[in-house]
Amino acid sequence: MSQQSARRGGAGWALVITSVAGFMAALDNLVVTTALPAIREDLGGELHDLEWTVSAYTLTFAVLLMFGAALGDRFGRRRLFVVGLTVFTGASAAAALAPGIDSLIAARAAQGVGAAIMMPLTLTLLTAAVPAERRGMAYGIWGAVNGLAVASGPLVGGSLTEHISWQWIFWLNVPLGLALLPLARLRLSESYGTGAPLDVPGTLLASGGLFGIVYGLIRGPVDGWTGPVVLTALFAGGALLAGFVHHGINSKNPMLPMRLFRSRAFSGINAASLLMFLGMFGSIFLLSQYMQYVLGYTPTEAGLRMLPWTGMPMLVAPIAGILSDRIGGRPVVAAGLFFQAAGLGYLASVITADASYAVQLPGLVLSGIGMALFFAPASALVMSSVVPKEHGVASGTNNALREVGGALGIAVMASIFAAQGGYESGQSFVDGLRPAVAVGAGVVALGGVAALLIPSRRRDGHAPTEEQGLTDGHGLTDGHGPTDGHRPKAATEPALVATGEASSH
Repeated sequence: MSQQSARRGGAGWALVITSVAGFMAALDNLVVTTALPAIREDLGGELHDLEWTVSAYTLTFAVLLMFGAALGDRFGRRRLFVVGLTVFTGASAAAALAPGIDSLIAARAAQGVGAAIMMPLTLTLLTAAVPAERRGMAYGIWGAVNGLAVASGPLVGGSLTEHISWQWIFWLNVPLGLALLPLARLRLSESYGTGAPLDVPGTLLASGGLFGIVYGLIRGPVDGWTGPVVLTALFAGGALLAGFVHHGINSKNPMLPMRLFRSRAFSGINAASLLMFLGMFGSIFLLSQYMQYVLGYTPTEAGLRMLPWTGMPMLVAPIAGILSDRIGGRPVVAAGLFFQAAGLGYLASVITADASYAVQLPGLVLSGIGMALFFAPASALVMSSVVPKEHGVASGTNNALREVGGALGIAVMASIFAAQGGYESGQSFVDGLRPAVAVGAGVVALGGVAALLIPSRRRDGHAPTEEQGLTDGHGLTDGHGPTDGHRPKAATEPALVATGEASSH
């Protein structure tokens, strides 16, 4: 650790500052879900408006995450961390003060921009302050705090909504952000990356393409799938994403090098992650409303009843980590996805307008076990699919695809819900919910199939060298790293933390 780091406060302060910042950004992924009925009652809006209160955050977060990390590398990580934290805190206040649903959606999008700049730099700054021999423990604490944020999101949102008001799910960020800003300026050391050029065209292509696809999916049930606006959004979004792929193949310094996907291991774990979050986020979005609209639970009661699902990773993740150490990450991740799919399939089969919580509980527990089994070894699979110098872009890609999956999941499953049911009555809600959750189960099961396609070992028995990169298309192992029994040193690689694991949830 440098003298400057020690003078500024060193590892302890860095851990506190980055963990609290990560908690804020991770909490806002799901904190809105149990507040949706109260927001709809207060501000009005239809289903597609409620979708955007969640998707506006996850979408801007996803598409700007790697760009935010690059900005930090280029202009100073502490400086950009402070900028992102300022934007996130100010947008949180704007969301709390929103007079209507449109202004709330705009504030949520601004929150996502702030989180995309702030979040990937938390691990970079933490690494700069913590000695190498203590980084494993520091990363563990940082990851546990982020996991707690995701698990407690629906409960925190429900409790604040019921006992104070829904605005407090956003006001909560303001004092935390204001406290962190001077601490970050005084206690964190500045650092820079390689100074590689920013990929502005890639960012614009990815952002525009994803926005077009999600916008078309959300507006489809409202305007009709053959409406000119919907078709234009879908086709334009598809064209821009195709342009992003072409850019990633041919550009000299792309945000996402498409050659990474030549690795079956890299493609498999990223496909599994995208499909997992697509099915999971879309289901939580609808089921949290079902518990309040149809079953009559208060927001706090709904949040508590979601805990067997959202909180299970806190209990099962250590066991999953031990299993992945012994048998490899691939079978644990695949099992987790199939557990999640089974849980969602069970819920789709038992949900009724008057279903008891006891009937739902097995599905929630199965889903929670599946989530825990997936999260623990997934990062190791991502890291072991690339050479060490590409850990940063691999981690950033995986986290961005998770967030994209969440945004797409809400759009796709809400479209199915709107086509089959609605808010007219409890039975109408269930009529739309059951097919939507069933589709979610099928999507997650496809993720399990994708995980099984990850190779368990390299065909030639050797890890790729730095020179080889991923040109042979095999990748490494099933989460153990090279086949000599040693893991790649993901925890200590500067490249890993340059982008960070922003969505460790």
